[in-house]
Amino acid sequence: MISTATFRASRPPIVGPDVPKPPFPIRLQGYIQRGFGRGGRDLGCHTANLPDDALEPITSATEAGIYYGYAQVSNQHQGPEQKGSLGEEDLKVLPMVMSLGRNPYYGNKKTSAEVHIIHKYPTDFYGHYLAVVVLGYIRPELDYTSRESLIEDIQTDIKVALNSLDRPEYSKYSHKPLIDSSSPE
Repeated sequence: MISTATFRASRPPIVGPDVPKPPFPIRLQGYIQRGFGRGGRDLGCHTANLPDDALEPITSATEAGIYYGYAQVSNQHQGPEQKGSLGEEDLKVLPMVMSLGRNPYYGNKKTSAEVHIIHKYPTDFYGHYLAVVVLGYIRPELDYTSRESLIEDIQTDIKVALNSLDRPEYSKYSHKPLIDSSSPE
């Protein structure tokens, strides 16, 4: 495993080629489920957790780590947890950072995909349908010695994702809906 201190000292502000290269783009979709509740509570970074059966397209083509791309939440939902409709701004295609892996700091036993949509939502959106297009890789999954260093790297990941998505061949993905309005599935 890479030394966290060594890796953190050499973070580039932009990652990936100027055009997404295979295996990207990778599309994921599913109904948002409850995770561990740590993203917002412990890390100040709310996440939308994809169901296990939605992960195959990315787990078969990549490794654990932090990724960037775009996400879109739909007002279509399932289950009892839905708290109300989201507004027009909440339903746009928005930039995202995604953690794929077991989150060694927390010692998870199974692989998960936790999507942090870079947007301030007014309410929880558990049970809503989520579509994601993953466009690139930011960094490997690291095992942190402190929550503060993890939070600092999450903030850096967000900046790197926004910088990387600001290139023309990436930003064009934000102009087309990821969810077909007729049906989420």
